[in-house]
Amino acid sequence: MTFKQLAARVFARFVHWKASRWMHRPVQAQQWVFRDLIRQGSRTAFGKDHRFSEIQDHADYVARVPVRDYEDLKPYVERILEGQPDVLWPGKPLYMAKTSGTTSGAKYIPLTRGAIREQVRASRNAILAYIHQTGNTAFVVGKMIFLQGSPELTDKNGIKVGRLSGISAHYVPGYLQKNRLPSWETNCIEDWEEKVDRIVEETLEKPMSVIAGIPSWVQMYFERLVQRSGKPVGQLFPQFELFIYGGVNYEPYRAKFEELIGRKVDSIELFPASEGFFAYQDRQDDRGLLLLLDSGIFYEFIRADEFHDPDQERLTIGQVELGVNYVMILSTNAGLWGYNLGDTVAFTSLDPYRVIVTGRIKHFISAFGEHVIAKEVEYAMQDALGRCGGQVNEFTVAPMISPPEGGLPYHEWWVEFEALPRDMEAFVKTLDQALQGQNSYYFDLIEGRVLQRLKIRHVAKGGFREYMKSVGKLGGQNKVQRLSNDRKLAEGLAPFQHKP
Repeated sequence: MTFKQLAARVFARFVHWKASRWMHRPVQAQQWVFRDLIRQGSRTAFGKDHRFSEIQDHADYVARVPVRDYEDLKPYVERILEGQPDVLWPGKPLYMAKTSGTTSGAKYIPLTRGAIREQVRASRNAILAYIHQTGNTAFVVGKMIFLQGSPELTDKNGIKVGRLSGISAHYVPGYLQKNRLPSWETNCIEDWEEKVDRIVEETLEKPMSVIAGIPSWVQMYFERLVQRSGKPVGQLFPQFELFIYGGVNYEPYRAKFEELIGRKVDSIELFPASEGFFAYQDRQDDRGLLLLLDSGIFYEFIRADEFHDPDQERLTIGQVELGVNYVMILSTNAGLWGYNLGDTVAFTSLDPYRVIVTGRIKHFISAFGEHVIAKEVEYAMQDALGRCGGQVNEFTVAPMISPPEGGLPYHEWWVEFEALPRDMEAFVKTLDQALQGQNSYYFDLIEGRVLQRLKIRHVAKGGFREYMKSVGKLGGQNKVQRLSNDRKLAEGLAPFQHKP
């Protein structure tokens, strides 16, 4: 064992001990975070507008600070971009993370010194938690690659602006710099396809041990490696032991990854966003993600089925229940207050608190009152593939309210198959039944002949990638929307439909 491996194991044990202190006192940890946020926020324009000086407890906070999305917070953000200090958080943020918005165009999320410190700490601790649980340290002496956006930043009134993944590239610890790929110059390439080709060139002969990124874009990198070398990734990189990912559910990609790699590798799921780093997988035998309760974020939870009610109840960590779908609301040390992240989660454990990401509150199908969410369609797809064979690269679901061929409406699944199921008719039937088993409202609509059984539209191989390229969202942190309540994505995919 090298000194670096030994040091990693010792450090992992220390970090686990520190984490266990707040894990065993979760409510107190959140109370401490809440008090500190209110104390700091009282010195800001937002805090004065909402009378933070009068807040004594969570009930006072709920009474003064409504739940907001980005559009509601935007006037404050614009003041920050104009160069004003002490708007949402004392002073000015170090960075503004630029993300893609659905209704507001580009969104600018403030990142303070404390917020970026917690982002870096959580990324590090996720790997250390893996080391502590498994004892595996062999990968720390190999090369590591993080498929991410360009680290080049612009300046706006003294605040640096860029993508979160690019900002994070400036904070790679010195002890990892020699292990890290690709080169800075390659990371700065904006064109994603050119960038992937350059990354293949730089990594082809290197002892890669850790690979990280959003699964859909890592898949593209793996496919190029296989095409170039004629070998599976696991053979090309015999030291490759750990895949780190976030942003989307890995399960729909797992079979394809194992085929490209040629063997199984361990994986760690992360739950980061520009708004904060919320959770990571701390155990290989548990798909729940450890919710970080001492990292400068105060969490509130609203039942998803009550989210649009005027008397919605905002729960704190000690009030949540297992298995309930919640919208996650944030107040952070970057100055987001009562902020609706848009993600929905369900708790898989309350000791410690672990969650799975179930979807987006805006990304669902409820054109007929069924409120189908991402977790349900992903489970149905996984179940159908397991029973009927086949392999899927990507898919999305949209409602067909007025079928051009007439008849009852239905859910339309746009699917890019890598390998077709043994029996397509049986596959469609199994898929539909699996979704009915996940969602009782959908079951009732099928049984009541309000909806007919789902239909599949075949997308040509590479079609999703070509679509994302056509809308300027190829690579980086961009993700295909798993399902929607309108047909915008379905119509965008129509030119890439498979032609028999």
